[in-house]
Amino acid sequence: MAENKRKIAFHTLGCKLNFAETSTISRSFPEELFERVSANSKADVYVINTCSVTDAADKKCRQAIKKFISLSPDAFIAVVGCYAQLNPKEISSIPGVDLVLGTNEKFDITDYLKNFNKKQIAEVHYCDPAATDSFNISYSLSDRTRSFLKVQDGCDYGCSYCTIPIARGRSRNPDIFTIIMEAKLIAGRGIKEIVITGVNIGDFGKSTGVSFTDLLKELTSVEGILRLRISSIEPNLLTDELIGLTATNDKILPHFHIPLQSGNNKILGLMRRRYTRDVFASRVSKILEKLPYAGIGADVIVGFPGESDNDFEDTCSFLENLPLSYLHVFTFSERPGTIAEKLPSKVMFKDKEARSKRLISLSKKKNIIFNKLNIGQETNVLFENARDDGSITGFTSNYIRVEFPWDSGLAGNIRKVRLTGISSSGRMNIELIN
Repeated sequence: MAENKRKIAFHTLGCKLNFAETSTISRSFPEELFERVSANSKADVYVINTCSVTDAADKKCRQAIKKFISLSPDAFIAVVGCYAQLNPKEISSIPGVDLVLGTNEKFDITDYLKNFNKKQIAEVHYCDPAATDSFNISYSLSDRTRSFLKVQDGCDYGCSYCTIPIARGRSRNPDIFTIIMEAKLIAGRGIKEIVITGVNIGDFGKSTGVSFTDLLKELTSVEGILRLRISSIEPNLLTDELIGLTATNDKILPHFHIPLQSGNNKILGLMRRRYTRDVFASRVSKILEKLPYAGIGADVIVGFPGESDNDFEDTCSFLENLPLSYLHVFTFSERPGTIAEKLPSKVMFKDKEARSKRLISLSKKKNIIFNKLNIGQETNVLFENARDDGSITGFTSNYIRVEFPWDSGLAGNIRKVRLTGISSSGRMNIELIN
């Protein structure tokens, strides 16, 4: 029977949420009919789950599609997700693409695969995400040390640069009981850490009359799950109650990734963000008041229309004075159909590149300062299952990557360690504490 199985490969672009959804989609293909193979190998079917958050993301999607068509010209090519939702005609016009599914339709992919014959014209299915309240629960199982669990989808924010509400629709979530049942399934697979994901997870409960903190409290009671990591949360939704719960419950990890986007209030206004930089600074201050060694990261967009040299310098000054542990830096790119696309005073490409490099350099400096601050600290590390150049690596609770000489007995386990210094690779050296 095995020789009759079709080889199927999955390729994911974009965020942790996409990885959770790809994992769920992959489990909908019966094991008795399909053999899952690496995306870099020759397959009979390729499923490409796409992202469209930036122009660079769109380009990566197109490159991936053409790569797999070239790798296996006779393979059935299915392109799904956000880019497929926003640009179905563009994707369907690529020779070799057979099936295009939007953000809701991708979860029913097996229903659309009546046969695997190559098509002269791609079959396209998508609907308006805003017209549905459906929620597709998703979680990843490909990494045996942690699972990405989707608790929320869509977004009601109207940020002037973002297409996510167009691609994914309104903010929505299932009830807490449904998520707890999924978390128990994850725990039953021996996975010890759940990374809580969504488009805007701080908005959880809006449609069900509860809060994100209520969800976290219930998740801490799931037996077998030892660590809960919050993937990203908006500063205006990061409440004192949530910070306090993190400080008093060891299962919730002291790591916060908070989108800032700009340290200049004029630009935040043009972006239509729902806070000022003072709100962001107050959240960082509150976290460190309760959790002095917490890891705090931020997203920053450079080169937004209207961002002058003085505005950028204002952002730099603001960031330099904040005790962050790292930055994720994005160069602004226009998204079709957004308000920002029509804003005047565009920033030149060379200026955007220079600003990006400067903030990336600042991020590296901040990360070194944060790592040095943690030398001598005792903490817990969840070790990865993969071997990395003769080492085993893992993450501390506050999101510092560590390395240790390879020891298969550590893989997938949580151990108490002491951070002893920074290695030549930039990771932290450790010693185990028995």
